[in-house]
Amino acid sequence: MSDRSVDHDRPNDLRPDPDSPLAGPPDPWAATDTPPRRPGPPWHMTEMIDAEPGLARRLLGRLSAPDGAAERVAAAIADAAAVGRPIVLVGCGTSEHGALGSAEILREAAGAVGLPSRSGEPGAPVALQAFEAALEPPRGGLVIGISHEGATWATNRALEAARSAGARIALITVSARSPAAAIADPELVIETGELDQSWCHTVGYVSPLLAAAAVGASLARRPLDGDAVAGLLAAGISRAAEAEAVADSLSGARHLIVIGSGADRPAARELVLKVEEATWLPSAMRDLETFLHGHLPATDEATGLVFILAERRERDARLGRARHALAAAREVGIRAAAILAEGAAAAIEPALTPAGRIVLPEAPALPTAVAALLGTATSLQVLTERLARAHGTNPDPIRRDDPRYLRAAEVSSPD
Repeated sequence: MSDRSVDHDRPNDLRPDPDSPLAGPPDPWAATDTPPRRPGPPWHMTEMIDAEPGLARRLLGRLSAPDGAAERVAAAIADAAAVGRPIVLVGCGTSEHGALGSAEILREAAGAVGLPSRSGEPGAPVALQAFEAALEPPRGGLVIGISHEGATWATNRALEAARSAGARIALITVSARSPAAAIADPELVIETGELDQSWCHTVGYVSPLLAAAAVGASLARRPLDGDAVAGLLAAGISRAAEAEAVADSLSGARHLIVIGSGADRPAARELVLKVEEATWLPSAMRDLETFLHGHLPATDEATGLVFILAERRERDARLGRARHALAAAREVGIRAAAILAEGAAAAIEPALTPAGRIVLPEAPALPTAVAALLGTATSLQVLTERLARAHGTNPDPIRRDDPRYLRAAEVSSPD
């Protein structure tokens, strides 16, 4: 296995090659079963994280083909944006965070060519939670579904409702044979092709961000350096020792708070979901300013905190409030750690992050949102995996190997 691997415990002859393609979706389409149980790490999740740099090269290479699905979705976005029609991305769970991140990427790309890009501006891409979007579908315009396997009930309801209201339907999914793909316009289905082998989805988070980056590159008419993106993902994996130190510092926390601002907010939400799925540690996301308005009384020495700051836009203002938030955390004894781009790390004194920090490259050649979201993706995943090791939990089945939680999933499913 490559030096970037987080897999240190499995014999060499059993380690999958991280640069080999992952298994594709079943044909005919079928939902995945519970991941095969392993007695200890490396988990399936571990191997999925390690595969992501290679996945990035393959997927971005496929999606850069002229007249391909990414280019057609970019054209559909441009058509809707030019006349101020809604452009809405929808998803649930990890896919909702993929939708939030993809909206950040697409807004930046739209702004680069003079299309609507500011939040609230007609025609600017926005993300909505799928259930809410199903209840109030946009009238006309374009709806882009994010669904790794393509079978999420609420997401498919949102796509059906939007189609009935006159919207065009695009989709980012692993298989064009999925139920969601049957709802979408066939020419607007972006097939990512490689299936996450863990239910604690990591590939399921990175894949739509990569697809959105390819669409954004086509929309903005500027090439995207696939090697640079893969290098960013590999950099996060290579910080495994830093992630393990942070995990050790936070492992005894009673609950965890994750803070983000700007393009780092989807990453903060995703870290919260990953930690709760993988380690069962109660966690919550707070926007940077929101954290300082009423939430501190519920925190103390048993609270862990992870601050994410890779966003380059308006960084000085974000850094100022980050210092205030971390100083407040220190006063009440919160164990604070951080995932930071290099420039942000240089501006925040180490004493404000006593639980450690993971420092990542800036990637100035990449669009800001792409650099922030893909720069933090693998580091938050490795941190989660290390927290699972510290807690002695198996992240792959997201606790559905416990009959109570399996039954909870069954009774909550409309299907």
